[in-house]
Amino acid sequence: MDLRSAPRSRAGRPAKAEAEQRRTLVLDRALEVFLERGYEGATVELIAAAVGASKRTLYAHYEDKTALFKAAVERAIELYAEPEGLTIIESDDIEETLVALGRMRLAHVVSPVGMRLQRILNAEAYRFPEIFEWAIERGSRPMNILLAALLRRHAALGRIEVGSPERAAAVFLSMVVGGPARLLQAGGRIDEAELEESVRFAVRLFLRGALVRPAP
Repeated sequence: MDLRSAPRSRAGRPAKAEAEQRRTLVLDRALEVFLERGYEGATVELIAAAVGASKRTLYAHYEDKTALFKAAVERAIELYAEPEGLTIIESDDIEETLVALGRMRLAHVVSPVGMRLQRILNAEAYRFPEIFEWAIERGSRPMNILLAALLRRHAALGRIEVGSPERAAAVFLSMVVGGPARLLQAGGRIDEAELEESVRFAVRLFLRGALVRPAP
């Protein structure tokens, strides 16, 4: 597929939707090659073949392999990013609220898009630290903000005690996501019942350290 071969508008340029469709196809195929070969093993020739385009066409849109890699990862982060206005139904039962939030976050991380992104971050973030920062800022921070606000509200009501809601939110999300995500990335399997129990265990463990207990 030549990026320039699609039908053109009367103005002589591809329609915006067509151009965007071609861009996403190129970046998705490029990411597949980077995942399969790693950054070093992936060549522009291999990516061009996977896309069905010429090297010259790719270089017309991306300065070099590094620019193409970063654009492909940024595209993956766009797909992975938590939606704006992220909300959760909150109740007076903080345990059930945290279970619902934990389920939401875990499902997001272990989705096919989430797992692909984590693989590339694990493999290449040391070489391109900025991609890790992008993933944190666009993929993780909305959930951290939501959870920190939840913890702050319950702390104000005297139900929990957490010195730093932001730090507590990060610890909680690590507890919920860490084990299952690592197992799945290593090729293991977890059924729905195991995932549910994992979330509930993490919530109970977190609350043991956060709940305000009556004075003896």
